[in-house]
Amino acid sequence: MKIAFYGSSLLSSWWNGAATYYRGLLRNLAARGHDISFYEPDAYERQQHRDMDPPEWARSVVYPATADGLRSVLAEAGKADVVVKASGVGIFDDELIAGIVEHAAPHALKIFWDVDAAATLEEMRAEADHPVRRALSSLDLVLTYGGGPPVVQTYEGFGARACMPVYNALDPTTHHPVEPDPRFTADLSFLGNRLPDREARVEQFFLEPAARLSERKFLMGGNGWESKQLPPNVRHLGHVFTHEHNAFNCTPLAVLNVARDSMADIGFSPATRVFEAAGAAACLITDAWEGIELFLKPDEEVLLARDGQDVAEHVRELTPERARAIGQAALRRVLNEHAYAHRGAEVDALLKREMASRLNEVAA
Repeated sequence: MKIAFYGSSLLSSWWNGAATYYRGLLRNLAARGHDISFYEPDAYERQQHRDMDPPEWARSVVYPATADGLRSVLAEAGKADVVVKASGVGIFDDELIAGIVEHAAPHALKIFWDVDAAATLEEMRAEADHPVRRALSSLDLVLTYGGGPPVVQTYEGFGARACMPVYNALDPTTHHPVEPDPRFTADLSFLGNRLPDREARVEQFFLEPAARLSERKFLMGGNGWESKQLPPNVRHLGHVFTHEHNAFNCTPLAVLNVARDSMADIGFSPATRVFEAAGAAACLITDAWEGIELFLKPDEEVLLARDGQDVAEHVRELTPERARAIGQAALRRVLNEHAYAHRGAEVDALLKREMASRLNEVAA
């Protein structure tokens, strides 16, 4: 099928945490024979901070962040069998969701792919006239980055015909074990951009343990932390490009995942970083959230922390031997159950099933 995908960016992970999610899924769908065009606006300096060239497996279209640029790419929606609008493009989000409904061909599947369902649903609760809420009755599917049963029930309660989580996963062609790199030496590392609904949890789960363990080395990657007052034993790297992820994950004793407030509250929302770290055989410590056991087994494949004190205790007690054992167990688990090959198979089967049903509707 021809898939027109309107998202934030395929080529750049700059202030764009969904980049590796898009890449892993769409690469796998392309390998299954789908013809993919990805449309991204030239905005937020993402094109100046690319960490990927246009791939062979997708047609990359970067359009000017103008009304004319928007019209030019929406005009191409009518050529596709599947038209996808992802959340969080950051510019023209309202126009894009209305545009795919207007411009999609009669036979085409129209999909809203929510990569931040908790935030979107919060907005929809507050705004009866929210653009996504208005569009639901005209869409065939809502797919989400995570959220499990709570998100599915809420979306369907708002009128979605069907909603299915397509969880983050591992792309073993890009995220895998490598040799350690001295640049990333630390006892505990954290990678994530500074966001309002993440900052307090990063303080609790990362900066407080660093202050408790002043003799240990902590490493922080991600945008926005430059102006944050950090403990003396925390080193900030700034943006970590995708090609550096493996060394960033493989080198330290352990890697920390911290969910954003909304994702922690709703559960069933493993971040991309969870699978990227596991794919590099890193020893992962994560803040506890409902549903983690569906992805990694606590104490054997991942270490759970209820608060900063738990994080500090894990770091204090962790030996290199136990860290390696946990990392290797996590790697085996994600390769066997949580690679993008598994997610791609799910989406491929779903698209074929929905397209067959859609064609029957059109014929009738």
